[in-house]
Amino acid sequence: MTLTIRKVIQVLKAQWVGTKEVAVIDCISIDSRSLQNDVGTLFFAIEGPHHNGHEFIEGLYERGVRYFVVTKVPPTLKGKGQFLVVENTLQALQTLAAFHRSLFDFPIIGITGSNGKTIVKEWLNFLLSPDYHVIRSPKSYNSQVGVPLSVLGINENHNFGIFEAGISEPNEMAQLEQIIQPTIGILTNIGSAHDEGFANAGEKIKEKTRLFQSVSLLIMQKNKSLAAFINPKIKTFTWSFNDHSADVFVQKRTLTRQSRLNITYGDQCFSVLIPFTDDASVQNSLHCLMVLLHLGYELEQIQQRILALYPVEMRLRVKNGIHHTLLIDDSYSSDFQSLRIALDFLENQKQNKKKTVILSDIFQSGLTEEELYAQVSQLIISNKINRVIGIGPTIFKYRKKFINCVAFASMAEFYAAFDRLHFEQETILIKGARDFRFEEIVTLLEQKNHETVLEINLNAISHNYNFYKSKLAPNTRMMVMVKAFGYGNGGVEIARLLEYHKVDYLGVAFADEGISLKEAGIQVPIMVMNPESTAFSAIIAHGLEPEIYSLKGFKTFLELAHERKLKAYPIHLKLDTGMHRLGFSNTDLPELISLLQGQTHLEVRSILSHLSASDDLFHKAFTHEQIIAFTEMADLLAGHLPNTPLRHILNTSGISNFPEAQLDMVRLGIGLYGISNDRDEQKQLERVGTLKSVISQLHHIPAGDSVGYGRRYMADENRTIATIPIGYADGIRRSWGNGIGYIMIHGQKAPIVGSVCMDMLMADVTGIDCKEGNTVILLGEQPSVQDMADTLGTIPYEILTGISQRVKRVFYRE
Repeated sequence: MTLTIRKVIQVLKAQWVGTKEVAVIDCISIDSRSLQNDVGTLFFAIEGPHHNGHEFIEGLYERGVRYFVVTKVPPTLKGKGQFLVVENTLQALQTLAAFHRSLFDFPIIGITGSNGKTIVKEWLNFLLSPDYHVIRSPKSYNSQVGVPLSVLGINENHNFGIFEAGISEPNEMAQLEQIIQPTIGILTNIGSAHDEGFANAGEKIKEKTRLFQSVSLLIMQKNKSLAAFINPKIKTFTWSFNDHSADVFVQKRTLTRQSRLNITYGDQCFSVLIPFTDDASVQNSLHCLMVLLHLGYELEQIQQRILALYPVEMRLRVKNGIHHTLLIDDSYSSDFQSLRIALDFLENQKQNKKKTVILSDIFQSGLTEEELYAQVSQLIISNKINRVIGIGPTIFKYRKKFINCVAFASMAEFYAAFDRLHFEQETILIKGARDFRFEEIVTLLEQKNHETVLEINLNAISHNYNFYKSKLAPNTRMMVMVKAFGYGNGGVEIARLLEYHKVDYLGVAFADEGISLKEAGIQVPIMVMNPESTAFSAIIAHGLEPEIYSLKGFKTFLELAHERKLKAYPIHLKLDTGMHRLGFSNTDLPELISLLQGQTHLEVRSILSHLSASDDLFHKAFTHEQIIAFTEMADLLAGHLPNTPLRHILNTSGISNFPEAQLDMVRLGIGLYGISNDRDEQKQLERVGTLKSVISQLHHIPAGDSVGYGRRYMADENRTIATIPIGYADGIRRSWGNGIGYIMIHGQKAPIVGSVCMDMLMADVTGIDCKEGNTVILLGEQPSVQDMADTLGTIPYEILTGISQRVKRVFYRE
């Protein structure tokens, strides 16, 4: 994509505030954090519910970006930057994308529905790419921002497009339709996703089908209820399992690992094998088959290509690797647009200074090989990658375009050289086209752990963070608690994500937690909430900021600061306003003020207190008393200080229940991890963790036999018992056993039987179609953390933090 600034000004009808309107733009950006922003970038300062892009313009200018689409020009950059002033920057981005789309005349498939959009898109790309230069949405870029960014990727060499469109409320699809301008439509299905944004199912269906108002053909499963919402002037191409009037009638027969579809299409009858048996995959396959039929593919081609379909991995996974490496697994796709996303994710998650990319040949770019690898090389340079390992005949051919590149013409050559590559203390992005089987490289590099894992959804962390941030006044800052190993979810990785989101402060309980974060390269200020005096030296050595809560502690730290000749070292003062756990009391304040005055070694960065019952509105009056007491005590202290410290008292529940007390900063804790005490609020949070394991062994036991220690379970009839390699040493409490708790296998409940052992538990899987090696869910949607806590008479905090660190954490982003 190449645009001139003059043309953009014309298209957007923007007010030009600048001096250099003769310029070429080769990159559109909305993310100030991306290392790909450079002199050729046009930055759109999007104003959203959680962030305002205008706040980051000065930082971008310092990094070389000069062109910005804004609603107002920052006063500090008048006469410096080049600005296109518009009324609404999001609408401007969409307008530019719609104009760009209008420059091209080739088939465009627009896909919408409640589920299956991304899978159908990826499968169609696989099926059609041997015959077309396909441009498609990267990953799940189907939103009001994602769609225009996707469409702006079209270039002169593409001749087929596939874009998905997602909506969550009324009046969104019309804009996406103008941007995509699809010629062929696919409606995957209508489910319950985003029901909360619409008055009823009919309103949602009507909104989704607006994508198809100008298509020449709409592909969908025949459904009379849906048909009522489709413009009768639109030609439909339908399939069905039970309605013979559909254009394509399908009979399904399930085999061991495949499904045979017997197809009747006009006067043709034929069979197609697909490598799946589940209903969702069969339906997604049929939508793809309908496209091939419409495009006139030969029957033999259809059968061969449909049989070659594969499970789509829609996650970027973060894994611990050998020799202190960190792996980012994106081993199932290799195209230019998704490479850009993966490189941004690499920068977000890196835990080592050294960054390595293992990259296969890149496909479906629409560019010549020379142009493509020149752009890839520039992308690698922009992201400051230290080493590139290329695998494939084409990247081997263009290896000299890269700095510090080792290339191999085949996987065999790479394996032969593996030991000489010396992977150690680096963050490694593994990104390859499916044909290269880069998952084998991941297996080779991955640190081996047992089969029990806690999957952490980084998208959910971001969603929950932004949910609470949206509740804050514009100038209220946010501290996020990552103590107790990130509430059991993984401290360093979550801290890195929060740093990426520009959180103001991080909070930990003890010095060693903060030291781990600092050693991992975290730059955000870190407050240590419960510092021990023996750790004060380590706190200073690592630049941590202690919470001081007693006169004894203050005197000790002040003495150390005097010895070290520190100047204005940051500390935080904790006040006791009724919790009676830690903090200065009212009677301590005169002496504390006396100690503070006249010294220059310490600077009070913030004053804080802790609410006892912010989650229980029965104690609302007491909470108000705490807030009033805190305000009075903090004001008294601040009046004797040379600086103005931040004040903060609200925790997660306080943010929601006492918004009037946000003050200068709030402290987000368990809400980040998807847990709320309020049922309505809980519905708006996303689940962060899923605890998974596998079936190690199946036993078929007769009636009268027992299971586990103490023979606490006796079979009343013949039973099938599954052994799962997780126990109370991993965080599954013994009280969850013996029929109290359960696990999920293939969507079915299996009660835990007998005592939970240290490293194992047993479950009754009688009647469930399962085998050894199958995945089981121990915590997730069912049973949820809240379910387990309620049943065991405890709180979600205890469940989350009880998951031991020997359980492997796997981080992923959808």
